[in-house]
Amino acid sequence: MTCLRAARSQGVLKSVEKELWGGLVPLPLMRQALVHKHDQVRMDALGLVCESHRSTETLSRQEIELIRHFLPFNLNSQSPGVRQQTVSLLKKLLCRVKDSAQLLQKKLDQHHNHKDQQVFNMYQEFLRWFCETLFQVFHPGASFSRCLMALHLLGLIAEHFTFNTGCGFALGESVSFSHAQAVLYCLASNFLEVKHLACNLLQKLPPAAVRLQEPERLHSLLQVALNLSTSTKPFDSVTAAHLLNLLLHQPGLQDALLRCIQKQHIPVQPPALIQSQTSEAASLEQNTLAVVQWLMVCLKEEVLKAESSLLQAAASYPLYGRAHCITAVLQQLNTGSLVLLSEWRAVVSELIGLCYRMSDVVSPVVQSSSPEGLIPMDTESETSAGLQKILQEIQPRDTNDFFTSARELDPSESDCNSEQKEPENAVHKPQSCNSGGGDGEAYRVTAQMVLVCCWRTMKEVSMLLGHLCQSMPLCCPLTHADGRGVVTVDQVEGVGQYFREQLLQSRHRGAFELAYVGFVRLTEMLCRSGSATLQQLPAHWLKEVLEEVKSSDPSSKLCATRRSAGIPFYIQALLSSEPKSSSCGLLKMTMRSLTALAMPSNDADTESSSVPQVHALNILRALYRDTRLGENIVPFVSDGMQAAILGFTSPVWAVRNSSTLLFSTLITRIFGVKKGKDEHSKKNRMTGREFFTRFPALYPFLLSQLQEAAASVNSDSGQVKLHPSLFLLLLVLGRLYPSPMDGSSSPLGLAPFMPLIIRCGRAAVYRTREMAARALVPFVLVTQVPSTIQTLLEELPQEPGPGLQQNHIHGTLLQVLSLLRSYLADTHRPQSGNEQDCDLSSALFPWLWLATRQNPCLVTRGAFLDLLGCLCGCLPVPVSESQLKKLREETLQILMASELVAPQGPNNMNLSVPGATQYLQSLAHIAVSVCVESPHLWDCPESAGFQRDLLERLLRCLHYEVRLFVLDQLLRRLQKTEEESQHRGQGPLPFDLSVSSLTSLAFHETYPGCQAKVLQVLAVLPLSSLLPWRDGMTSLSCLEVLEHLLTLLETSTHSVELYCAALSLTSQLVLHLAESTPQDVSEAAVVCLSRLGALVMQGCTEDQPAEVKLMSAEVLVKAVPTLLTAPALPLGITHTVALWKSLFTLLQDEDQDVRDGAADFTCYIPAHLHSTGVSTGAVSPPVALEMGVGLLCQLFQMWDQVAAGMVNLIQWLLGDEQSDTRCEESLDLDEEFLFEKGDLNLWAEPLLWARMLHRHLSALVSVTHSPDVSAAELDRLSAIAKSNALAAQHSTKALPALPQFSATIEYAKISLRKERTSLALNLLDTLRSS
Repeated sequence: MTCLRAARSQGVLKSVEKELWGGLVPLPLMRQALVHKHDQVRMDALGLVCESHRSTETLSRQEIELIRHFLPFNLNSQSPGVRQQTVSLLKKLLCRVKDSAQLLQKKLDQHHNHKDQQVFNMYQEFLRWFCETLFQVFHPGASFSRCLMALHLLGLIAEHFTFNTGCGFALGESVSFSHAQAVLYCLASNFLEVKHLACNLLQKLPPAAVRLQEPERLHSLLQVALNLSTSTKPFDSVTAAHLLNLLLHQPGLQDALLRCIQKQHIPVQPPALIQSQTSEAASLEQNTLAVVQWLMVCLKEEVLKAESSLLQAAASYPLYGRAHCITAVLQQLNTGSLVLLSEWRAVVSELIGLCYRMSDVVSPVVQSSSPEGLIPMDTESETSAGLQKILQEIQPRDTNDFFTSARELDPSESDCNSEQKEPENAVHKPQSCNSGGGDGEAYRVTAQMVLVCCWRTMKEVSMLLGHLCQSMPLCCPLTHADGRGVVTVDQVEGVGQYFREQLLQSRHRGAFELAYVGFVRLTEMLCRSGSATLQQLPAHWLKEVLEEVKSSDPSSKLCATRRSAGIPFYIQALLSSEPKSSSCGLLKMTMRSLTALAMPSNDADTESSSVPQVHALNILRALYRDTRLGENIVPFVSDGMQAAILGFTSPVWAVRNSSTLLFSTLITRIFGVKKGKDEHSKKNRMTGREFFTRFPALYPFLLSQLQEAAASVNSDSGQVKLHPSLFLLLLVLGRLYPSPMDGSSSPLGLAPFMPLIIRCGRAAVYRTREMAARALVPFVLVTQVPSTIQTLLEELPQEPGPGLQQNHIHGTLLQVLSLLRSYLADTHRPQSGNEQDCDLSSALFPWLWLATRQNPCLVTRGAFLDLLGCLCGCLPVPVSESQLKKLREETLQILMASELVAPQGPNNMNLSVPGATQYLQSLAHIAVSVCVESPHLWDCPESAGFQRDLLERLLRCLHYEVRLFVLDQLLRRLQKTEEESQHRGQGPLPFDLSVSSLTSLAFHETYPGCQAKVLQVLAVLPLSSLLPWRDGMTSLSCLEVLEHLLTLLETSTHSVELYCAALSLTSQLVLHLAESTPQDVSEAAVVCLSRLGALVMQGCTEDQPAEVKLMSAEVLVKAVPTLLTAPALPLGITHTVALWKSLFTLLQDEDQDVRDGAADFTCYIPAHLHSTGVSTGAVSPPVALEMGVGLLCQLFQMWDQVAAGMVNLIQWLLGDEQSDTRCEESLDLDEEFLFEKGDLNLWAEPLLWARMLHRHLSALVSVTHSPDVSAAELDRLSAIAKSNALAAQHSTKALPALPQFSATIEYAKISLRKERTSLALNLLDTLRSS
């Protein structure tokens, strides 16, 4: 497909009249490629159809057929990349249709040609089908990806062909009212992108279809928008804003607004509405003004109430929704050409005042020391007075139920009454809703609601103020000399002061992060404004705040905790407003003063004197992270690094904490964002030479710090002295790696670091020794590695003695090991040369005692064994052949004499000693190398079965770590052999070990990790080698083994790995059982099969981990030929159908990999079941689902089980939920939750699934004419369907007006239920009549 696509777009592959591309690609193959499992194959196939050399090339009927085949199955793609490619390729196709149609139209205008007219009609038919297919997508519960694709593609149609009526293709005629309605309801989607695209599309659809000009409809939508703007669910206000934006373009909006106002009974004169039929822009401005004025009237009322009771506001009319709508409505306005200037000036000045009032109501919560809802500890009188009042309202308790259960507000209590109540003696009882009688109404409030109301209100105030300053024209003689300004300079300064106060005092992250967004808008406007006073404000504010940070006296309101809260954001915004072209004077000044503050001061460190230092470290961190400062910040990196490393020496915890954060940010800034899980991969590293060339100031600094730290490392004294910044130094140095050019030209040689790092290897802390070993590698040139290793080894003691420094020995061995490993992995190492120069063996032999029992310390024994293992492995090492052979003999002797192998067994060794496990694992490494990895290198003793005994001894070791390691190595070796797929040797195993030792280990292993590994090893082996299964001396039948494994599966749900391994092996045995005795499967076997079936079905549910679902999919796919499609029905109809249902559930899973895994079943369908023309091989999950249901209907006929099958499928169609009363309850309960939890699975579309079942069932009924479903069954199903229909009807009555917007989730559930019921009833009627 890739090659053909390239040929096609280059014009090499021409379209011939009769056959597509001269018959190069058979059509069935093209159809298969368009629904292939792999994204890239599908995209290339689509590219082949859509791309052409000339854009005016006409489309052939076959190409249109292929697109019709492609589109329905490919709308629901989870991958954004695939969606983007699909849209761009279909855009090319639509351009081609448009261009070639214009050419045809020209030809037709000159002289009428029947053939051209046919093509033109074909195009029209195709485009109408295209639009119809896309409009059908917007059903309740459609997945996000499908809606997004459909909206994008309809947007393309609107762009290229327009939905007009009459001329051209007249696509507008194919848009019905229900289509437009469905697009309108997309505004209620939870995804912003869908809302946005739907809003744009609605403005392009024919007005006659959208019918917004009808007064009733306009009024009801406006009413819904106004209601949603006071909803307590945060996302509703976004829906309200989109609805208002859509309605602003309607001329009749002001009349509808008047009707809404009259209904409200607010004793306020509605704003004077200007009615005049003028241009669209003027009508838009008038509409906007009217809506903003009305929203402000409502908002004033609500702010007034909130000032008396914030709690009531949070529960019934949180202020943020109205503010969000005002901002959104103003964004539609073209502020450059305003006409009603005096009105706008009044509105803006009133709005700014209103914003300050809103902020005053909620700021006590957002600025308190703990806004998240616990009892604040604030002491300042003014803020605490306001807080106390709110607290008395909430009456918090120091228990968790305060957060989860709601607090009742009784409307009968007057305000003064609640003021006097003491919070202590009020008992906190969550009661049912609406306890207050009379005309009052009771509310449910939780602490979470109050907090959300407060911080979101702060956010919306910030966005609104930022937008006003940014978009409204400024009253400034220089810029608007004609007096067309709306915002005054004083107002802008006031807003700046407001932002300053918010950013420097808010403690809630949501509040100050979004205040920052508003403030950035303001600072950008200040730089662009023509007023000199405004342009100087950022610099003035910056100096002020730096002074305040420097003094940080106790009376300061700056927040010293929470990483300095909003202060870094404030400074970031001021700095990023500096024009890019300037000399960055502000940045330089700020960085100089901050680095000075961040360095440790000489006076006595106390908590109070360290506050400025903490602020400085936190601000620096934010600036280094800010991408907009870009390369300008790089010159200051070395100063920041010095501050961070020195900050670690502070006695104050806060300073050390901030230094840690700054240090990690700098590591990312220098070495880049972490690209893999491996902390030490080459990706996030730099050569030492490049590092010190970029940051030369760090060279003397790191060197002096390292000297100081290395001097303190001395474990000889027996006392542990930890130098605070040693760890950081080694961390930075360990991130460097050697360059082949090191030391050649740079004056900053790396040599001085080497002895210091080697010295750090003596530290008493294990982790420091490891770090030192890693940090040494970059400082040794690759040519000098062997000689350095030799020097290091010579420092080791020659024989055991009393004064051994084990830390010193361990550090040295780790350094040798690190150097050796990096040397062996280095491609630049000198390959040949004089072997005598670098023969390490002579340096090794004298120290072999370190690996034997003469050395009392197990940690160093293990480290030396690792070194031996590294040298004796298969990689070429700097040791001559003869010496290497001798070294391997010595190592083998050490292994045979060790505790792991020696006859007295590991019991005589005190295994509670630190390092015992590591030591045994090091031994196991060597043993595995001897037995499994490279047995040909080792001269093993002649005695038969030496390797087998060794391996079996390892598998019997008491330490599970050893068993786990060995089993893991065996599994790897087997998988490698499987890939090479040629067994050298006689047995089933590529190493000397009997299968029976593995099969008995599977029964007796107790550690879950090892158990899982054994089962994985057995699952890889061919079944013939496992059976008959041996457990020690006894041999077990297949059923006994299955019994054991099934019990294991039913009890091992806690370990996913074990569960998956057991499931895989069990399914292999079950399939073997079903294949071997298909005619007379015994009772016991049937029980085993049904138990496995139950486990697989349980593994397919939504809440299982992905690994379990993947394994279940694999099991089901492998069971297709023997169990799911077998003519003999070995499982019986009920279990078989249940397994098919599990497969279909997996095909609709949210996880792409799970769906792909389940879709593989199409490759296993037996040949006699392939209906002609159906593509075989790997297809995408939606196609696999369609094929699967079709195949199942075919199987019902083959098994002669049509009646039973019908009943089962109709039950699926009705859905799992029996006629429950949940729907009614859910409406009451949902009031309480602020954040709705929608369905777990956002990909599956139950409505489409129901329609697919109905389609296949109808086909089955028509084929079999009279399936003899018993009357009793029909009655039972009808009863369920009717009760479901009644429940749905009942629930519909409880829904509010236009439930698509106000109760979206409930509405979708009820619609699904109605559709399912009606489809089922339709089928049941057909069955009855037949």
